[in-house]
Amino acid sequence: MHRLVGWLAVGMIWLYAAGCSWIGDYLAGSDNALPPAELQTVENPIPIKELWDVQVGSGTEGAFIKLLPVLAGDQLYAAGHNGIVMVLEAATGQTLWKTDTELTITAGVGVGDGLVLVGTDKGKVLALNQADGKEVWRAQVSSEILAAPRAAQGVVVVRSVDGRFTGLSAATGQRLWVYSTPVMPALTLRGVAAPLLAPGVVITGLENGRLLILSLDKGTPISERTIAVPRGRTDLERMVDIDAEPRIVGNTLYIAAYQGNITAVDLRDGNTLWSRDISNYGGLDADASRVYLTDDGDTIRALEQRTGNILWQQPELAGRKLSTPTVSEGYLIVGDFEGYLHWLDTDSGKIVGRVRVDSDGIRAAPLTRGGIIYVLSEGGTLGAYQFGG
Repeated sequence: MHRLVGWLAVGMIWLYAAGCSWIGDYLAGSDNALPPAELQTVENPIPIKELWDVQVGSGTEGAFIKLLPVLAGDQLYAAGHNGIVMVLEAATGQTLWKTDTELTITAGVGVGDGLVLVGTDKGKVLALNQADGKEVWRAQVSSEILAAPRAAQGVVVVRSVDGRFTGLSAATGQRLWVYSTPVMPALTLRGVAAPLLAPGVVITGLENGRLLILSLDKGTPISERTIAVPRGRTDLERMVDIDAEPRIVGNTLYIAAYQGNITAVDLRDGNTLWSRDISNYGGLDADASRVYLTDDGDTIRALEQRTGNILWQQPELAGRKLSTPTVSEGYLIVGDFEGYLHWLDTDSGKIVGRVRVDSDGIRAAPLTRGGIIYVLSEGGTLGAYQFGG
């Protein structure tokens, strides 16, 4: 009986990874589930124009994974769950190359050191040539990969779901180092934060609510500190996963934990600048003066960067399983579970525009450049949208 209860609990955590912010209602019974907010008509909406859209593989709907496109230079890199990796011209959506890896892709894409990187459910890492999509090498790590591999300074860093970080040679795929996190909680969200690579270091959040910094060349720990402290009596209540990738703005690192805190850390001395008790699983973004995030009930918040004080809150999209928000030229853009993109005014939080990408959900954070928004839906639709004017 104890084993059965444990497996049921783990199963619910896996469901949570699909982006639902109502796991508590699932555990309490579906009759108590909080319904998603109904969309209200946007008054005097800003003009939004679709520039192009293409299909990238089979998408990820129902797979409980989040594949992230990457915008590098004038090109967009994206992958499908069924093994397709594509590179598109960002301005036109024209396909520059397309490779069928014949693998089940669960993580990607990562772009760096001339490589396009993806990971699989069997722990394989595949490196393709950034110029033409031809395979450069493939490597094996210890378990399934759910966070995009990252490359910099000749090292590819891969995080697997068993708590291991592996450094591979960007040239050959040969293993350079392995670092194992010492303690894994009894229950975790299905999903892990992708490693953030800064000059000479790897920065990431852990399942136990701690911030970890490793050396990039050797994988040795430089610093580890607590961001969120487990609270409650049950394993579920004590979950403090950091699944969202940290953000660096200037000399400040912003990091968020589920059932924990949003914390600002000064990278020059490691001191905490401020911490706010807000639960977050989807990630955050920032501009010159504010930090933006969605909490675990899908209320969107704007915090003042220097103090962490809440400047505004937007609850009209509650329960809609929102993506990580993205800032672009005075607007905040966020996707939802029905495939809508919403534009919010960054000064007030008012919803000022909306467009539907397709009928599938949007989990990946939108990308932005020059007033153009690029978004990949769970159904595999990759589209470009221009707003304003």
